[in-house]
Amino acid sequence: MKDEEIKEEQLEKTVEEADKEQTAETEADASEENKEKTPEPSREKQLEAKAAELNDRLLRSLAEFDNYRKRTTLEKAAMYSAGAADTAEKLLSVLDNFERALSSEQDKESSLYKGVEIIFKQMNEAFKTIGVTEIEAEGKPFDPNLHNAVMHIEDENLGENVVSQVLQKGYKYNDKVIRPAMVQVAN
Repeated sequence: MKDEEIKEEQLEKTVEEADKEQTAETEADASEENKEKTPEPSREKQLEAKAAELNDRLLRSLAEFDNYRKRTTLEKAAMYSAGAADTAEKLLSVLDNFERALSSEQDKESSLYKGVEIIFKQMNEAFKTIGVTEIEAEGKPFDPNLHNAVMHIEDENLGENVVSQVLQKGYKYNDKVIRPAMVQVAN
């Protein structure tokens, strides 16, 4: 019986060893499958990260383009405004000359006077259309931002620092002074 017991023990050991080997192989196969599966989720995470990076780059590019568009729109408006103000400033001397011609003419019924008057009115309307307006000065308090005082007089009828006479009209383009009014101020 001893031989049979020994054989059974050997058989059990052999079966256990076979089971251990099979378990080890199964575990090895399982770990290989896990290794094969592990790159898949890792690959998905890489793709998700890449997609997130590309999405972020796209959003930044769109924001940069939007900022560029807004900046160029503002620059265009500023260039237009500066150009219009500069052109209006250059044409103001022509308007002044038309006004002088009208004030010096004695015959108000002559065709020359009427022609100059029509041109003067058209220029005034054109200036108003583009946003050039005259600075009101006479009888108003002196404002160094709007007026250029070239003379002072003593006048008891007017208050202190009040514009008594306009020597040359001043003009603004929208809110920007393109030429201050040349005035006489009462002290």
